[in-house]
Amino acid sequence: CDSMAAAADIEAAVLSTLQGGDIANSLDFSKQKGFEHLALIGVLKSLVSDNYVQIEPSDHEGWKLTAEGEQCVANGSPEAQVFALVPDAGIAKDEIEQLAGAMAKVGLSQCMQSKWLKIDKDQGGKIFKAAADVTDAVKDQLSAVQAGTFPPKADLDKLKKRKLVAAANYKTYAVAKGSEYAPTRAKAATDITMEMMGDGSWKTAKFKPYNFQALGQDCGAGRLHPLLKVRAQFREIFLEMGFEEMPTNRFVETSFWNFDALFQPQAHPARDMQDTFFIKDPATCLSIPKDYQDKVKATHEVGDCAVGGPQDPAATPIKSLGYRNTWSIAEAQKNLLRTHTTAISAQMLYRLAQEKEFTPKKYFSIDRVFRNETLDATHLAEFHQIEGLVVDRNLALGDLMGMIEKFFEKLGLKDIRFKPTYNPYTEPSMEIFHWHEGLNKYVEIGNSGMFRPEMLRPMGFPEDMQCIAWGLSLERPTMILYKIDNIRDLFGHKVDLAMIKQNPICRLVK
Repeated sequence: CDSMAAAADIEAAVLSTLQGGDIANSLDFSKQKGFEHLALIGVLKSLVSDNYVQIEPSDHEGWKLTAEGEQCVANGSPEAQVFALVPDAGIAKDEIEQLAGAMAKVGLSQCMQSKWLKIDKDQGGKIFKAAADVTDAVKDQLSAVQAGTFPPKADLDKLKKRKLVAAANYKTYAVAKGSEYAPTRAKAATDITMEMMGDGSWKTAKFKPYNFQALGQDCGAGRLHPLLKVRAQFREIFLEMGFEEMPTNRFVETSFWNFDALFQPQAHPARDMQDTFFIKDPATCLSIPKDYQDKVKATHEVGDCAVGGPQDPAATPIKSLGYRNTWSIAEAQKNLLRTHTTAISAQMLYRLAQEKEFTPKKYFSIDRVFRNETLDATHLAEFHQIEGLVVDRNLALGDLMGMIEKFFEKLGLKDIRFKPTYNPYTEPSMEIFHWHEGLNKYVEIGNSGMFRPEMLRPMGFPEDMQCIAWGLSLERPTMILYKIDNIRDLFGHKVDLAMIKQNPICRLVK
């Protein structure tokens, strides 16, 4: 209320003064009337919006005191304070430094330059006064700056060099009558009220014009994260290509489905605590299909098993050597946070193999996985994995490469390269790379391969059935599409909420 009353007083003073002529300088006017200049500027801009006044700005070079400069005004300059500490009988430099503290060095230096003090080498470097009395010109200059009166440029440069003053440029305004000037401002109406309609005053009332360029108020609605936008596009592409989505709505898996069913040896480094998050409670699973468990155990230990099933009545041997190690059911029963969604793929393939007749299938999934990774610009401990797999007879490596190239072409990523690699459960295996403009290098965006017979045959699939698969993180393509260099700027507690609100719509080239 006080600020509103002050604004009303300022407005009345401005409009009243303009009756007798223009206001040449708004700063001088504010000093004369006892108003704050900033408050006056606010009132002037309000009057300009209603065309009651017009203003012409002028730029001025100004100065203000720093915190150290304000101390000089209050206590005197360092040289004046040091001079006052020197008795007529003289004083040792060490004593001055002890008495003056931090300002001793500057004060002594300025006193010597001004020849206020002198050093008597014959008396062991004792300091004596060289002048009977001095004038603290620095304090006087700073007091003038504080009052709005600036000393000559040479003196200002010296004060600035000593960091006692800082530039503080300011604007003043020349004020004149506007096209709608009146001694008092009538408040413009914003809407036609019932009372106006009743008494007819709306015919002569002045209305505030609408600003059709003004932005609407932010409604504060939720926004989709870039990952969700890209995920929706990936899902749409998979569905267009005839893929069926797998149910991946659980994060906790058993080591059996996550590792053993994929023909990953129990001594593999990926199964160490340094790479995998194991569950403490419950630590183990309740059950594993016994018949399938025995086949997986035999495949790991000797490379062959009692193959056969509804789709493989001939039970052709796998002809593998296995890992020649002792397979432990206790190790297979351990619960963990899944390290890949291939654990779900294995379960889907196992169910498919139990059907009477083999049916070709195309599966996909997009969900979160967890790995005990070292965090850096391209790795997190939790991320989203995209996986696609095709199950059919007589598939080859060319089918896999063609499917991957077609898949990424729909994403608008055409510069795809492959590099041979090793995976425990695929052979042959390939890493997938794409050029990242932000990092200026080829970045691995996925892995791929053909599932080994040691993985598929124990499930009950026939010998001529193959499965091609590929997987990639959701984060890497999103980083490429949104030109984000650091994965921690995309996902995690350091993400800028403004980025989530302002990120563009994701439309992948298909």
